[in-house]
Amino acid sequence: MKKHDKPWGGRFSEPTDREVEAFTSSLHCDRRLYRYDIEGSIAHARMLARQGIITPAEARKICAGLRAILAEIGAGEFVFSPDDEDIHMAVEKALIGRIGDAGGKLHTGRSRNDQIALDIRLYLREEIGQTLALVGALKAGFLALAKKELGAVLPGYTHLQKAQPVLLSHYLLAFWEMLDRDEGRLRDCLKRVNVMPLGSAALAGTGLPLDRRWVARLLGFKTLTANSMDAVSDRDFIAEFIFAASLVMMHLSRFCEDIVLWSTDEFGYVEIADAFTTGSSIMPQKKNPDVAELVRGKTGRVYGNLVALLTLLKGLPMTYNRDLQEDKEPLFDTVDTLQACLKILAAMIGRLSFNHERMEAGAGGGFSTATDVAEYLVMKGVPFREAHGIVGRIVAHCIKAKKPLTGLTLAEFRRFFRGFDKDVFGRLTVRQSVNVRKVVGGTAEQVVRERIAEIEGP
Repeated sequence: MKKHDKPWGGRFSEPTDREVEAFTSSLHCDRRLYRYDIEGSIAHARMLARQGIITPAEARKICAGLRAILAEIGAGEFVFSPDDEDIHMAVEKALIGRIGDAGGKLHTGRSRNDQIALDIRLYLREEIGQTLALVGALKAGFLALAKKELGAVLPGYTHLQKAQPVLLSHYLLAFWEMLDRDEGRLRDCLKRVNVMPLGSAALAGTGLPLDRRWVARLLGFKTLTANSMDAVSDRDFIAEFIFAASLVMMHLSRFCEDIVLWSTDEFGYVEIADAFTTGSSIMPQKKNPDVAELVRGKTGRVYGNLVALLTLLKGLPMTYNRDLQEDKEPLFDTVDTLQACLKILAAMIGRLSFNHERMEAGAGGGFSTATDVAEYLVMKGVPFREAHGIVGRIVAHCIKAKKPLTGLTLAEFRRFFRGFDKDVFGRLTVRQSVNVRKVVGGTAEQVVRERIAEIEGP
């Protein structure tokens, strides 16, 4: 075989142009799949011998050669050639160079089309497992912080306007709930990742007596792909993973947005530990929430990866097309970005310090207990819409008089509704407002404690 020859070069009368080789090579990206490529090849070789397609001796030589290559790549000792088109060809060429003709039998009954589909599924199956562990660690961090901060009151916002007082713990557990849904989506995605495509060959399967079920058991797959054309062209599972990752990133970004705002002098609700902030090159007083800002920014990168993959897939004719070589960079970048953000936030949230006095003072502003007054009137038999109007007029009066609700006298309340009694003043405090909300899922401390107990289990 001449230097410029390829394993598929029999049909061609001239070598591939060097610029074409460089343009079409994916080795710079897919070499990170080497472990999965070799794992799949070892399973395939063992199956070929079990089926009598190659001899047991040949299979032993192939597997020993592949394990040696695996060790060398892992140790950084393997020399990749610029002529290698992808990780599959790099490994196969090295194997043939080491063990001779037996190495040329490894590719029997398979194509790079089903080989790469297998590699990506093996890779993503493992990475989803690692991602789930990181999501679990961040959930545990939010839960621990919620337990630590139980009792602290925070202004709740809608439209970024003060709305009603809530417990800080209730706020933190909202992100636990988001991450719990994320965890469920990732586990559900894993079911569709964990399907074995090897044996589909280029697109139509093979006439050789392969035992796909045996290979699936060997590699730990739950099921087999049922249609060879779909198997080699399916990248739905990648898109699904990146979508699930995008939702995780969106949840992380929302939390980071609040932390960025709350750490400003204008809010002053939280202080981020110095270890998770940076300074300014010109302003010596600055302490910038760069970690939170970068997580927020990297969310856009992950969204971009999803759009890139969906755009890549939308116009492909059946079945495999070389366009699919472009699926790995958005996938790898999403995995790396998501895992890095989960790790750094799990470390950061344990180092947040909340200004309880500032938060509680803020929680009492903006007429945040006005709804409590309306509900007070409802309990006295006033229709809610009428109660809403009464309290709206009271708030307008307070604004004009430059008074908070707590600054009104009973006589002033009775100017708007004669049924007010002195017990209305018990509905105006921030603590009362929080703890009266005892519905399931509410912000009352009793309910939050019960939810924490549910999460922690027996």
